Amino acid sequence: MNTAIDELRSLVMRAHDKWTATGLPRVDMVRAEACANQVYQPMLHLVLQGSKSLSIGDQVMQYEPVSYFLVPVDMPATGEIHASGPGLPYLAISLSLDPTIIASLLAEHTGAESTSERQRFCAVPAPDELIDAWLRMMRLMDRPNEAAVLAPMIEREILFRVLQGPLAGVLREIARPEGRLAQIRRATQWIREHYTEPFRVEPLAAMSDMSVAAFYRHFKAITGMTPIQYQKHLRLLRARWLLLFEPRDAASIAFAVGYESASQFSREYARLYGLPPARDAARFKVPRALLHTVQSGLPMF
Repeated sequence: MNTAIDELRSLVMRAHDKWTATGLPRVDMVRAEACANQVYQPMLHLVLQGSKSLSIGDQVMQYEPVSYFLVPVDMPATGEIHASGPGLPYLAISLSLDPTIIASLLAEHTGAESTSERQRFCAVPAPDELIDAWLRMMRLMDRPNEAAVLAPMIEREILFRVLQGPLAGVLREIARPEGRLAQIRRATQWIREHYTEPFRVEPLAAMSDMSVAAFYRHFKAITGMTPIQYQKHLRLLRARWLLLFEPRDAASIAFAVGYESASQFSREYARLYGLPPARDAARFKVPRALLHTVQSGLPMF
């Protein structure tokens, strides 16, 4: 299987220092050497080389080579990417999740029914069968005439392999249109679209068809954060991007992302990123790190 991993890595080395389209539906790849801060959309993520640490709420997750994890909802996360060594950058591929495809598979397959809170963020080793399916998928980048027919079949196979593994319960939740995950997804999408605005939890709970207490409980179980923390992470991710690429002072950026107090913004920014806004922006004056940050998905609002 090492031969398959090596071939996959060589294919993904074609990626730029950002998430790069492969020409295959819902499939992207990345070759990166800098930060991992972004809003992750629902996806299956396979780490091929290097490692990644992500802070999701109050959890710090570590993702090692030849492992995969699932992102069930739009997820603001901060973290770091670690290369395997000189000339061995972080390499990964992702598949954006389509609930209708997962639901069609579930009609034919019985998998795990439940998922623990921790399972939603953990990585598990990728079995040989999953690696083989991914390799056949990525080879289609060079066979566009075959991709139209074969890519949808291989996508189903990739998802089928995941449904046979420890994270099957996550996929099952994603496919349920009236499940808890779908209910919370409505709230996270609303917060993303209105992240600069203050909000009350009661309307979000009603939007999710839950009591306030149940909404808080399920929101944190799924995202690792409270609704206010989720909004704060969105604001700070956007603020960091603006600090790097907009010629404005920290106070004006604080107000632009929804803060009413510049001092509160600076405190919360430093708590998340380890440095006050101006000093944090200064350390990203290295062109390669800057390039990855601008193109890694931060401005997805």
